[in-house]
Amino acid sequence: MKSSSESAMAIFKAGPGGLQGNPVASMSNPIAELHGADIQGTEPRGIVLEIQRMSTEDGPGLRTTVFLKGCPLNCSWCHNPESISPKPQLVWNGAGCIGCGICVDTCSRGALAANPRGIAIDREKCNGCGECARECPSLSMVLLGEQWRASDLVNELAKDDAYFLQSKGGVTLSGGEATLQHHFTHGVLKGLKERGIHTGLDTCGMCSFDRLEKLLPCTDLLLFDIKEIDALRHENFTGSSNKRILENLKQLPGLLAATNTDLWIRTPIIPGVTDREETLGAIGAFIVNNLEGKVSRWELCAFNNLGKEKYTRLGMEWAHGTALLMERKKMEALYQGALKSGLGDDIVFWSGSVRT
Repeated sequence: MKSSSESAMAIFKAGPGGLQGNPVASMSNPIAELHGADIQGTEPRGIVLEIQRMSTEDGPGLRTTVFLKGCPLNCSWCHNPESISPKPQLVWNGAGCIGCGICVDTCSRGALAANPRGIAIDREKCNGCGECARECPSLSMVLLGEQWRASDLVNELAKDDAYFLQSKGGVTLSGGEATLQHHFTHGVLKGLKERGIHTGLDTCGMCSFDRLEKLLPCTDLLLFDIKEIDALRHENFTGSSNKRILENLKQLPGLLAATNTDLWIRTPIIPGVTDREETLGAIGAFIVNNLEGKVSRWELCAFNNLGKEKYTRLGMEWAHGTALLMERKKMEALYQGALKSGLGDDIVFWSGSVRT
């Protein structure tokens, strides 16, 4: 229940069934409007959450990872909740706020209100215009999500080309879900490939296969999540069936061969959810039986518990907010179990921070 000081704030709850009230499904989608511009023949635009340089987690070498807004899944463990909504979202950072009230006075929609705890954001009134963030003298109001033209983003990413060449790295488009903004994603990947920059696409696979057919000719590395193999468990923890995801995976081998695209599978290891040998055994069997030796890496990604503050700033509750990091001993045991699938230790890896 909301307290009186939080009554103006929209609350989304992340529980066993994922984030209730998925913004992608329940609100007017600005990404559709951006795609409309592409259909009319103008350059595609997209909403970018963050550009993260010097990444070593989303492909080979030093990489720049671009996180896009919008995701069709509602994973209960998501540690980037700000990437789920396709719309720009406003957050207030209390640590730097000087209490001047300029943001409240600036908002023409009456979406902001000062209270003893700071600034409350009425997310039903806020349209993400960002005017309050631009006027905030202490930079405590932050708008998450910025519109880019594909060519402008390519130019920005190409600034890191020297690092890519030296480390055999490149650029990975992630999210959210990059295929949700497929016109924009295609424009960026194509522009990068034309400049000789290694490209990666990170996907949950919840998209039409047509989109993968469009994007993979511009993609050197496909990072594909298999979060849970059991259909009911997948729907319970992500809010959606995995039927389309698995069907897409089964169709991938021919497309990967035709486009010369490398494939990495990634599985999040979540305490109390996917940290089960039977889950990894079933995923391993699926890989062996359906992907025809096309997988060059299967990565078990240990749970990241650093997302709690992000949920708080967005006025959201997190079902995994009190969960601890995975124990090293448990991760090692799960890794050994994954090897029993028949995939070698040159393919199966585990990564992430753990506790002893």
